[in-house]
Amino acid sequence: MTKTEKTALDGAELVQPHLQASHISEALPYMQHYDKQTVVVKYGGHAMGNAQLTAQFARDIVLIKQAGVNPIVVHGGGPQIGAMLKRLDIPSEFKHGLRVTDDATIDVVEMVLSGSINKSIVAAINAQGGQAVGLSGKDGGLMIARQLKKEMPVGDSNLMEAVDWGHVGEPTKVNPHVIDVIIQSDLIPVVAPIGMSREGQTLNINADTFAGELAGKMLAKRLLLLTDVEGVLDGDGKLVEKLTVDEARALIKDGTISGGMIPKIESCISVVQNGVEGVVIINGRTPHAVLLELFTAHGAGTLLG
Repeated sequence: MTKTEKTALDGAELVQPHLQASHISEALPYMQHYDKQTVVVKYGGHAMGNAQLTAQFARDIVLIKQAGVNPIVVHGGGPQIGAMLKRLDIPSEFKHGLRVTDDATIDVVEMVLSGSINKSIVAAINAQGGQAVGLSGKDGGLMIARQLKKEMPVGDSNLMEAVDWGHVGEPTKVNPHVIDVIIQSDLIPVVAPIGMSREGQTLNINADTFAGELAGKMLAKRLLLLTDVEGVLDGDGKLVEKLTVDEARALIKDGTISGGMIPKIESCISVVQNGVEGVVIINGRTPHAVLLELFTAHGAGTLLG
């Protein structure tokens, strides 16, 4: 390709002009489909630690906002929390895959999620020309939760035990007023999955769960879960591009969906039943995953809806 066939803008290499125009034209019907619609994007996984992917993600969020979509970003931060706890020499304990969050741990969790991670994503979006604002589920009483306590099986036996994870919460009520105010402006909300109880206790909420509850309350057009996996794989290891609720349940029943993917899919089913048109599990390490899913014909993951 000669110098006349390509240009650079802010360091980003562009394709040939006529191809670029063709791509934009092909995206038009998808832009119209999502015009003035709310899309909740859960941003997590190892993509968060990659500066290039973070910049691409931020650019995509700014672009869809400019295209008339109302994006709401909810982020995780498990690896970063673990690293900070280790740095501060605070031991981590897990029960049934969930971190036990004691008094010392919740202070670190809130500091990392509402502080360093939240503000780094806000800064990345603003660096791409957007206007992001950071908040958590505590702001405006956005996410009210209760302490998570459950009866869980003991090993492989039929015995059950009562498990207390400390300052870990499950949502009970979403008050979306603060988000409504933000998305009606040019601002983009970036939300840390920290909630509080009715008594004012700070609670750490699973980011997928937080995003799903918020998407349901906002009647979002889409919930995009950016993770470290391609999506749901069939028995041959190939990506399943689309699933109905019944098909998803059948894959759980026959063992095709297994392990850690089961609670994720069950959460997706709940979100769809709460009024969200579709939930998509996407590999966040795929460049421009958000744009591929929203503005192209083939998408970029497994759509459940």
